[in-house]
Amino acid sequence: MTPQFTKLSRWLAALPLALTLHGGLHAETVARYGISMADIPLTTGQPDRGAGAYQFTGHTLYDPLVAWEANVGNRPGKLVPGLASEWKVDAKDNKKWLFTLRKGVKFHDGSEFNADAVVWNLDKVLADKSPQFDAKQSAQVRPRIPSIASYRKVNDYTVEITTKEIDALFPYQLPWFLISSPTQWEKMGKDWNKVASKPSGTGPFKLDKLVPRERADLVKNTAYWDKARMAKTDRIVLVPIPDAMTRANALLNGQVDIIETPPPDVLPQLKGAGFKLVQNVTPHVWPYHFSTQPGSPWTDIRVRKAANLAIDRSAVVSLMSGLATPAKGQLDPTSPWFGKPEFKIGYDLPAARALMAQAGYSQAKPLKAKVIIAQGGTGQMLSLPMNEFIQQSLAEIGIQVSFEVVELENLYLHWRSGAKADMNAGKGITAINLGYVTADPFYALTRFADSRYVAPNGVNWGGYNNPKVDTALDQVRTTFDTKKQDGLLSFVHQSMVDDALMLWVVHDVNPHAISPKVKEFVQAQHWFQDLTTIRM
Repeated sequence: MTPQFTKLSRWLAALPLALTLHGGLHAETVARYGISMADIPLTTGQPDRGAGAYQFTGHTLYDPLVAWEANVGNRPGKLVPGLASEWKVDAKDNKKWLFTLRKGVKFHDGSEFNADAVVWNLDKVLADKSPQFDAKQSAQVRPRIPSIASYRKVNDYTVEITTKEIDALFPYQLPWFLISSPTQWEKMGKDWNKVASKPSGTGPFKLDKLVPRERADLVKNTAYWDKARMAKTDRIVLVPIPDAMTRANALLNGQVDIIETPPPDVLPQLKGAGFKLVQNVTPHVWPYHFSTQPGSPWTDIRVRKAANLAIDRSAVVSLMSGLATPAKGQLDPTSPWFGKPEFKIGYDLPAARALMAQAGYSQAKPLKAKVIIAQGGTGQMLSLPMNEFIQQSLAEIGIQVSFEVVELENLYLHWRSGAKADMNAGKGITAINLGYVTADPFYALTRFADSRYVAPNGVNWGGYNNPKVDTALDQVRTTFDTKKQDGLLSFVHQSMVDDALMLWVVHDVNPHAISPKVKEFVQAQHWFQDLTTIRM
């Protein structure tokens, strides 16, 4: 037993009693949430540790201008008003967007939300010469809002944002941009490290306590501006437990009430003990993202296609005890943007071996490639067992894969830097394994397929460049007709599949296991989840 495990076990054992005493005194309802991360994500306004972190220290403490509807589970969510009550494109200049801001909204510190706060926050992550610029927050959100060229205050409750090009999909970028309090930054001596322990947003929860790598206590914001989204639990305690088996044991022992990504082989035990498994359709894919830069072994489309044909995805689903669905591309075939790819992704070893032979490789003369992967974390599913399965499968067709295994936030650093960066190319890394959110056109397609977003300008990690795709994306940006957009996006996706841009393995179902003490938890059809729906 490791010292870290012992420390965690002792702390978890003490947690229920501490919360019982606290809860008895204040008659609180408390939900203890075992999260799959090694640490609490950044609390200053833009969480690190990937898209999954937004449910923990993003949309709990803060609000965006444009929000995503994450409190419904029986249908896909949609863009909804956040701190902006409405938005529209300028009819005379389609690069300009006007955002009408809500009046009467207060930050947790009591200061007023207005246009000055929006501009201050944009400067915080985009203007590196501004006093409040924070490199940590900027690194998280800058690649997520690549369309922004400039912005200005029109009046106290109107902000104008100008995009680099006409971009009809621009609003989809904004749920990732969160608004923190300028006043609190001033109070904390203009020190973001101090803000981390006493942050101030406008969100449905406030941060009551932060112990790095141990816990974060979120308490209900009783003055929250959106009365339809008031938290149903008084206190949520986030407990980082990166090891899946340790999380399951914490749930079984009553030390936490809800966990994400339970280990598949423990599901029968959890169900037998009265715990409930919650899952939903989730726009999220688990791929290998190939480098197509000069010198990469994946520049040969035959090799990329062979890799896609070498994986028995039904076996991966079995490995996950059914907690996944086979991938046939970046998107599920039910998506309106799936299109009609000519390349059919499936399991066909003879065809895969034939393609490898055409490319000059075999099991006797293997192609060698290094892939960077995460130890685990939200969105990575069962990272190590799944990667070992892929490694063994690719070896059967003459692809010899080795791994660079890193902690999740380190993986994101490699991702944002791009395949050409020395930290990747210099180490011989030519593919990256990272779960991708695919809920909207920008997040599913544009950011990976547009040559203008080749890292570090965005997260087109491998340098994909297809002029026909770029032309289609230009047309998507300049049409506000959704049917035309759907047709163009279908072409983009089918091109990505026909070019075998990635090795697509499975789609996630984002499983959670919950205690009978949890009376309600609405799981959205998204990687965003709304913790205000948890009711004890």
